[in-house]
Amino acid sequence: MDTDNTTLDLANPGLYLNRDLSLLEFNWRVLQQALDESVPMLERLNYLCISSTNLDEFFEIRVAGLIQQIEISDLYIEADQVTPQEALKLIKARAHEIIEEQYEVLNDVLLPALEQEGIEVLSRANWTPEQTKWLRTYFTEEIAPILSPMGLDSAHPFPRLLNKSLNFIVSLVGKDAFGRNRGFAILQAPRALPRVIELPHEDEKKGTHRFVFLSSIIHAFAEDLFYGMKVKGCYQFRVTRNSDLAIDTEETSDLLSAIANELTHRHYGDEVRLEIAHNCPQTLVDFLRVQCGMEEDKVYLVNGPVNLSRIQEIYNLVERTDLKFKPFKQGYPASLPANSDLFSVLRKQDVLLHHPYHSFSPVIDFIKQAATDPTVLAIKQTLYRTGSKSPIVDALVVASKAGKEVTVVIELRARFDEAENVALASRLQQAAVHVVYGIVGYKTHAKMLLVLRRENNKLRRYAHLGTGNYHRSTSRIYTDYGFLTSDKQITEDVSHLFVQLTSLGKVPKTNKLLHAPFTLMDGLLSRIEREIANVEAGKSGHIIAKVNALVEPTMISAFYRASMAGVKIDLIVRGICCLKPGIEGLSENIQVRSIIGRFLEHTRIYYFKNDEEPEVWAASADLMKRNLLRRVEACFPIQPKQLRQQVIDDLHVYLVDNVQAWQLAADGRYQRIEKESETETMCAQSTLLEQMAKTY
Repeated sequence: MDTDNTTLDLANPGLYLNRDLSLLEFNWRVLQQALDESVPMLERLNYLCISSTNLDEFFEIRVAGLIQQIEISDLYIEADQVTPQEALKLIKARAHEIIEEQYEVLNDVLLPALEQEGIEVLSRANWTPEQTKWLRTYFTEEIAPILSPMGLDSAHPFPRLLNKSLNFIVSLVGKDAFGRNRGFAILQAPRALPRVIELPHEDEKKGTHRFVFLSSIIHAFAEDLFYGMKVKGCYQFRVTRNSDLAIDTEETSDLLSAIANELTHRHYGDEVRLEIAHNCPQTLVDFLRVQCGMEEDKVYLVNGPVNLSRIQEIYNLVERTDLKFKPFKQGYPASLPANSDLFSVLRKQDVLLHHPYHSFSPVIDFIKQAATDPTVLAIKQTLYRTGSKSPIVDALVVASKAGKEVTVVIELRARFDEAENVALASRLQQAAVHVVYGIVGYKTHAKMLLVLRRENNKLRRYAHLGTGNYHRSTSRIYTDYGFLTSDKQITEDVSHLFVQLTSLGKVPKTNKLLHAPFTLMDGLLSRIEREIANVEAGKSGHIIAKVNALVEPTMISAFYRASMAGVKIDLIVRGICCLKPGIEGLSENIQVRSIIGRFLEHTRIYYFKNDEEPEVWAASADLMKRNLLRRVEACFPIQPKQLRQQVIDDLHVYLVDNVQAWQLAADGRYQRIEKESETETMCAQSTLLEQMAKTY
């Protein structure tokens, strides 16, 4: 490959990794946490379940999207020029490897290790007579009355199966009540049934936990459902379907109603994957495949429960603090003691919160204080994901009822939160809140809150900007920055963005903010070019970017150009990364690492050395085409010197992590960064937890 700066073709597909394979590699790294013996035992089980949930969503959205592209002859391809057909073949090979490893981790590692801790998952072969008796009673009283077994014939066709539901195909011998021979029946397990059942504690073994999978119970007693016939075999299976909502936002006149209607069809989208128990006879596998409309390459045989993520119930049922992460108490910045008068504080200085190390309470308090403050005239906020029981929404309702002007921009299309957001919109509208749904064709992903207050006969603005959602629960498990300010220029910019979201008018030139889809991408590119110019002028250049995903080819090309010019580039990319680091003459100045730990890394931070006058930007946007060009995003500078240095220091902690860090190679695979000695360990999340929060 010619890597001369003047002749390098940055459109060369060989310079980019495939985004789908990169996403699968992220799920594999999550799975590796289940093998990490330094992680508490039940947390390891949790990581296995998370990897399974992630993989489910991958099939529901990404694989489904590729299949749909092929069906409608959509010619769009990513920068690596891999066609949808080729991508599906690559995905199949890697997904089979990961799924096989998931069940090996479960069967060969986690279940034996849990048993050593007195937590057993019992197979049917190991049930005692007493346990069998108890389970039969449980089946008869708690399970069988809810089940509706369906014998298959012309009057009972193969049923339409709910997305990701647990099902069984039952092979039968004998005649039914009407004297007819029956071959197969389908049994669907309602979601109301628990997937893990705990057996009663035995007197001599108190403190232990014994569980049985629902699938094992149904296998054991299925014959009770088919009186007079013999069950020859009973095998579990599950269908994964396309779960993306198909809504033409340009054609619908009522987005709220359109989404509410479409949600009823989500569970019955097109089939994209069929999981079947590995011991199912080939004739039944073929029968299910045909009935579900699946090609052979969409079938996955699994050695364990097909609904793997539901094993997470064990984590919730076992109260063993010694097998879980140590709880911690979130801290507060020194500049913001608990129960502060936030408006008084923000008139004097900006405040930076780093969640989950810092409490999310100041953000909630900010809205609550605004809701009840008689001098506050208006509140404006964007909501992407907030949760069904949100104190923030409660405060907005209080504010509206108190006569304040409250405007909320709700993104109804936040994936898998659509139903909650539809309900949220209805609740706010009933409270006389002005509710809009963003911009048609552009998801509103910016995280902004604006408060207008009358002080000394003048209006003064206060704002909160964040890299993450206004969701109290996720603020304890996602890393994010929140910025509280009364800076005149920043709050004026936020005000202009809200006017655009409601009026659809053009935004005047902003003072300090960068915003997508208008100025964010160009703003980042110009700063990369500035680093290049500084290096070419004999100065040093350094860029650090911490994001969830790096996909956009224009941004990747800019990083390549900067690397070739001699700019040092450190990328901390949690998930998808399509850039190839470490290639001589192209990207040898680029290092890419991924941090996988207790908290989900969610912050989006951009650092530019800028000839010893550093700039630090925080954003709601990742470096993906959708974020930069097809969403409303906000990117804001962290300008106060002390706060800016705090973020820079945080970034450097991540760059020396040798416990939870993975290094990306040019072939797209990751290697865990090894610590040189036991005394030279650095875990970024643990370090930040010690610095900013208190464990108890």
